[in-house]
Parts: sequence; structure tokens; C-alpha cells
Amino acid sequence: MATADSNFAGSPASASWPRAGRFAALLWCLPLLAVGLAATRHPDLARALASAWQWSPALVRGFLVNIGVSLLAIALGTAGGLLVGALRMSPVALLSRPAHCYVQVFRNAPWLVLIYFSTYVFPFELNIGSHIVPFPDWFKVVVGLALPASANVAEVLRGAVQSIPLTQWEAAGSMAFSRWQILRLIIVPQCVRRMLPPWMNLYATLTMGTALASLVGVHDLLDTAQIASNTVNQTAFTVLIYFIVLALFFAWCYPISRFTRFLEQKHAVA
Repeated sequence: MATADSNFAGSPASASWPRAGRFAALLWCLPLLAVGLAATRHPDLARALASAWQWSPALVRGFLVNIGVSLLAIALGTAGGLLVGALRMSPVALLSRPAHCYVQVFRNAPWLVLIYFSTYVFPFELNIGSHIVPFPDWFKVVVGLALPASANVAEVLRGAVQSIPLTQWEAAGSMAFSRWQILRLIIVPQCVRRMLPPWMNLYATLTMGTALASLVGVHDLLDTAQIASNTVNQTAFTVLIYFIVLALFFAWCYPISRFTRFLEQKHAVA
């Protein structure tokens, strides 16, 4: 009898990932081909393309800032979310109630408000003994994005834990495991695969949210695009530069979303 993995390998879901890559490449090629053909007939567009090529290294550097902020934010948010999620499932009300309030507050707060909150609440530098440690704006954005990320990760963990059959809790309890041992040794390892798709979807959303960093003075992709637009001061270039910004975010987030859907179908619970 064929195993579930072998059945899945020949299913349409397994073939959707390569098709998604070809579809993304097609979405890239068609607009670029159209722009190239139009540039041969419109001198303004040709000059805009030349200017965009000159600004491309700065745009890539700015986008690397967005990627770095998103990676640090999801790392801090995951660590904090796992802790908050574990506290929320605690039978001790003194631990579960504050964790519940934390999740409700930061999960429903606007991200821009949290970014402004972290920017103006935290100091620009910290005095640790005789040393002065700078607290840059980009790290404040990381903290501002890590707060809602941790609240969402806590909910993802809670949902994954609750999807485990109750009989496993009862069987582990009958073997004299404590609640924390059951979570750490039995429940959480089973939850990892179930948590991975929503976690990746959260990361893709978090990456798009890093565009808000430009509003608090972080020199990221959107801030670079604004500087380029003001410097060149040409309508065709402005339209093109923001199309490039959109294309960069799309090129990073779309494969993640497609791979997330692939994992959801692969690890779907019957």
C-alpha cells in the first residue's frame, strides 16, 4: 500500500509549487517586456528607465534593510509568542490572565501605532554603567513589529495545541508526566508542522509591514524610493520607481505565500 507521502508526491498540490514559480516568472517578464517596448517609443520612459537603473543599487540596499528588520522582528516575536502562548495555557490564573490581555491588546492594535509607540517611548540611547549603547530607529521598528508578531504567534501556538486530541493529554497524565513535560515532550513537537504554515504567512505579512519603517526615519526601500522620486522629479520615473518597489516586495512575499499554501495542503489534518 502506498504511503501518504507517496500519494501526496503525485498529487496536484505537489506540482503547484513549480507551477507557482513559472507563474511568478511570467508575471515578472510580461510587465518588463511591455515597459521595454514602450521605452523605444517614449523618450521620457527611456530616461526613467536609465535613472531607475542608476538608483537600483540603492533600492536593493534599502530592501535589504526591510528584510533584516522582518527577520529580526519575526525572531523576537516567535520567541516572545511561544512564551506568552505557554503562559496563556497555564492553569494558574495569575499567569494566564496577563498573557490573555497581552494577546488581545497587541493582536488588535494597529501596527503603525505600535511603531510610533516604540519609537517615542524607548530612548535614543541606553546608559549601562559607564557605557552608552545606542538604540537606533530601525531596532525600535523591530520591537514595534515584534509585539503584534508575538501576540499572533501565541495564538498560533494555542490553536495548534488545542488541535491535539485530548486523549494524548490523558495518556501522558496517566504516566505521571507534569503539564509542562506533556507540552514540551509530547504536544509541542507535534505542533511544529501545524504551526509552520501560519507562521510563514505571518512572516510574509510582517515583511510587507516593514514598509511603515520609512515613516519614522528608517532608510529602507520606501524611503529610498521617495528620495529618488524627489531627486529625479519626473512623473514617469516616479511611477516606475514605485512599480519596482511593488515588484521587490512581490518577489519576496509571493513565493513565501505559495510555499505556505503548499505546506498547508501537505500537512493538512484529516
